[in-house]
Amino acid sequence: MATAYHDRVSTAFADLRLLHVVVPLRSLASGKARLGGSIDAEERETLLRGMLRRTLAVLDAWPASRAIHLVSTDPGLLVETVVDLSTPVRPLLQRHGGLNEALRMGRDDAVAAGATAVLMLPADLPYLSVDALDGLLEAADAALAAGSGGPVLVIAPSDARHGTNALLLSPPDLIEPRFGLDSFEAHLRASARVGAALQVVDDPALGFDVDTPEDLERLESGVMRELSDLGASPVGAGVE
Repeated sequence: MATAYHDRVSTAFADLRLLHVVVPLRSLASGKARLGGSIDAEERETLLRGMLRRTLAVLDAWPASRAIHLVSTDPGLLVETVVDLSTPVRPLLQRHGGLNEALRMGRDDAVAAGATAVLMLPADLPYLSVDALDGLLEAADAALAAGSGGPVLVIAPSDARHGTNALLLSPPDLIEPRFGLDSFEAHLRASARVGAALQVVDDPALGFDVDTPEDLERLESGVMRELSDLGASPVGAGVE
């Protein structure tokens, strides 16, 4: 059954000072099943672990991130990941539901922890960088100014402009997440309904994600080796 959304025009004000990041990830065993035709199960788990570790390391190096809310159905993954980071990480075990349920769970936890803005970010962006994250924040600042302090929505589409690879919201519950098929257009429509100041960020570091065998073919071999090495390294090993 399709999810019913009830977005309403928001009269709240945006505040980017307490920005929390929500990172969802299914279990390593079941994640990215579409890659199964290109790499075996062990290689897939190693790649997923490497991308997650790299994502968390980049977020840890980003001063704007006040906390990271990591949502997964895999308790072992949550335990092994929350190490050696200076940014507080709040591990959340998801017991049911899909991606959008995980995002709502992380958002609600962020709100309870005092967040005034949230960034919803998948863990499969191999070219993610602090500069790219700064670009999202700069876009949010521009939206804040354009909207005279009203609610803000910043979105980074996937390369094909069908999906959403980053979604920054202030206030955090401005709209409900609609990740999945044609989510980019769905988020744009939701932004219009609530009257948010909107910024779209096109950045290759945010637009490229790893979902299909074709994506793996496009991934630079050096980056693939780096991610695989990172995923195979002992728990607690850092990103250089």
